[in-house]
Amino acid sequence: MNCKEALPLIHEYLDGDLQGSDSRLLKEHLIACQACHALFKQLEKTDALVRMLPPLRASDTLTDQIMSALPPMKQRSGWMDFIRRHPAGSVAVVFGAVMFGSFMSMWNDDTNLMVKGSNLQDVVIQGDTVIVPQGHTVQGDLVVQRGTLKVEGDVTGNLTVIDGTLNLASTAHISGQVTQVNEAIGWVWYKLGEFVGMLSN
Repeated sequence: MNCKEALPLIHEYLDGDLQGSDSRLLKEHLIACQACHALFKQLEKTDALVRMLPPLRASDTLTDQIMSALPPMKQRSGWMDFIRRHPAGSVAVVFGAVMFGSFMSMWNDDTNLMVKGSNLQDVVIQGDTVIVPQGHTVQGDLVVQRGTLKVEGDVTGNLTVIDGTLNLASTAHISGQVTQVNEAIGWVWYKLGEFVGMLSN
């Protein structure tokens, strides 16, 4: 046995855990090696001194002293608690905010005339004015955005004018609903309804 192997065995012996052949080998090494024998005696004295010390008892106020020395806990905001408790609701709120922001951006940025319908061959477009001439029939819904709609003929569906003007002649006949959206909020609701309608189809 060399000195490097003896050192951990010395600690095991002092702890009372060394037995059998390892104990015999350590004793033989300590008899033969003066350096390890001196180290063993020094560690043995230290161990005896530590064992003679009286047990330490923590004061009754130690816990309170430690707790009062800790930094105060940060107050969590109510909306963070809501997010932790309702992750699906939080995602829905974020989705709604993003959709609202994008719709508002589109409302402000789009200045071009837009005409939408399933049957537009009976529609006449002159500049930013859309005309349904007298004696002509537009089958289905008709949507006009950022322009003037003049209806002199018939529309067999719903009629929607967004951020524009609607003129109905006395000869006009609309079989569906007539909707005018002239405010950004109303347009957002219209786009949300259109989006939900697309999802349900």
